[in-house]
Amino acid sequence: MIGSLLLAGALAVVPCESLKSLSRADFAITSTQLVAAGAYSPTGDGGVGGRAAGDAGTRRVNPAARGRFAPGANTLPEHCRVTAVLTPSSDSHIEMELWLPTTTWNGKFQAVGNGGWAGNINTRGMIPALTAGFATASTDTGHRGGGGDTAEFALGHPERVTDFAYRAVHEMTVKAKALISAFYGSAPRVSYFNGCSTGGRQGLMEAQRFPDDYDGIVAGAPVNNQLQISASQLIRQVESLRDRAKRLTPEKITLLARSVVAACDADDGVTDGIVSRPDRCSFNPSTLACKAEDGPDCLTSTQVETVKRAYAPVTLKSGAVLYPGSARGFEAGMRMPDAPMELHYSPFRYMAHQDPKWDPMAFDLDADLALALRTNASTIEASDSNLARFKARGGKLLLYHGWADPGPAPANTIAYVESVQKKLGGDQSDWMRLFLMPGVAHCGNGVGPDQADFIGALDRWREKGEAPGRIDASRVRNGAVDMTRPLCPHPQVAVYSGTDSTNEAANFSCKNP
Repeated sequence: MIGSLLLAGALAVVPCESLKSLSRADFAITSTQLVAAGAYSPTGDGGVGGRAAGDAGTRRVNPAARGRFAPGANTLPEHCRVTAVLTPSSDSHIEMELWLPTTTWNGKFQAVGNGGWAGNINTRGMIPALTAGFATASTDTGHRGGGGDTAEFALGHPERVTDFAYRAVHEMTVKAKALISAFYGSAPRVSYFNGCSTGGRQGLMEAQRFPDDYDGIVAGAPVNNQLQISASQLIRQVESLRDRAKRLTPEKITLLARSVVAACDADDGVTDGIVSRPDRCSFNPSTLACKAEDGPDCLTSTQVETVKRAYAPVTLKSGAVLYPGSARGFEAGMRMPDAPMELHYSPFRYMAHQDPKWDPMAFDLDADLALALRTNASTIEASDSNLARFKARGGKLLLYHGWADPGPAPANTIAYVESVQKKLGGDQSDWMRLFLMPGVAHCGNGVGPDQADFIGALDRWREKGEAPGRIDASRVRNGAVDMTRPLCPHPQVAVYSGTDSTNEAANFSCKNP
C-alpha cells in the first residue's frame, strides 16, 4: 500500500509517503509503507539475532517465530512503516526502521535495543511497543549478518565499531524524533529506551553519552563492560578446553543444579524449586566430590574446582578483580562449549588483533584485554558511573537482571548501580532502581517468573511520579500463567506472608533483608 493516504480520523498530519522528502545527505529514507491493521507480516528481518551478549548457551531466535512474543502481537494497529539508511561517516551504513501508529499513538516514543553483536533490526521488540501505542524504532547498529554472534564487521572498519558502540543508536534516535515530529506535527511527549543484554549496554551508553535523548531507560542484564565479560567468559572456556578434565558433562551439570536447589531453595522461606536468595546460599561443590573413582553421581576434584571458579571472580595476574562470578542458582544454564565461542572471542580477534586468523586458544587474559582496551574496541564500554546529567534532566533508569543469568553476572549490575550511588553521593532511588529476578536466566527463561511490564512501570514513574515499589512478574507455562511474584527494588526482597498460595504475588511483600 505504498503511497496510500492515511485514513480519515488518523493522528498523522501528513501522508506516510510524504516522509520520503525528509531525506538528507546523511539520511536516506529507502521506503515508506502504510501498513493496514491486521496480522503481523514478517518483513524479512531476523528479530534480535542469535545468542545475546554474555549468554553461555546456544539458544537462537527463530525468524519464523517473529510476531508471536507478546499478547496481541499477531494483530498490529495500522501504522506507517519507514525504513532508512544513516551515514554519519563515510564508512557508515546504519539501517533503521520506524513504525508510526496512525490512529493509536499515545504521544510517546520507544526505541528498542539489540542482542549480541546486533546486525539486524529488532522488530521482535518493536511489536509490543507498537501495540501499546508507541511510535517505535530500532537499528541494525551499522552492519548486517552474523546472527548476532560475530564482530567480523570490525575488520578494517573503525567507523563501524564506533557505530556499533554508540553512534548508531544516537543517530537513530535523532532521526526518529525528527520523523515523528514531521508525521504527527509535534514531537513525542516522552521518549523511552528499552533493551536487554547488548540493549542494556546501549541504554546505559545513552544515559552516559547522550543524556538528553531519553526521558526514561529500561536496561536489562546490561553487558556494560562488554570487553570484560567477553574476556572472563573466554578465559574460562579456553582453560576447560586446554584441560578437558575440568569439564562437566551435561549429566553432571544437572546433578550440580539439582544439588544447589536442594541446598538453597528454602533460604527464602518458600520451597518452590527457585533459588530466590543467592546471597544467602552457601552451597559448597565439594559436597559432591567423588569419594573414590569418578562416577555419574559425583564430581572429580578438578570438576569441583571448575564449579568454584564459576562462582568466584575472574582476576588478573595482579590480583585485581576483572569480573564477578555467577550467582548460585545459575547452574542449569552452565555450558561447556566444544570450542571457544565466537561471541566472546570476537572483540579480540576482529577489534583488538584485527586478524581473522587469530586463534582464541592462544588467548592471554592480561595481554589481550590490555590490547583491546588500547584500541577502538574500548569505545564499546559503557562503564561511566557519572550519570549526573541524566539525573538532572529528570531521567529515570530502571535496571533488571536475572539472578540465574549464566552470562553477565548479576553482581556486575549491582556493582554498577553501587558505583553510580558512590559517584553521585548516596541513595539514588528517586530516579534509579534495580530489580533482581530470582530463577530467571539471561533476559528471560529459567524457572522463575520472567514476564514483567518494565516499560509500564517506567512510564508511571516518569509520567505520574509513582516510583516502582514492586513490579509483579509472571511465569507462563503451557500458555498459561502458573506463578506470579513481586520483583523488589534492590536490596529489598520478596517475603512470603505465610498464608495462602506461594504462587500468588499478592501473598508476598517487599522488605529489606
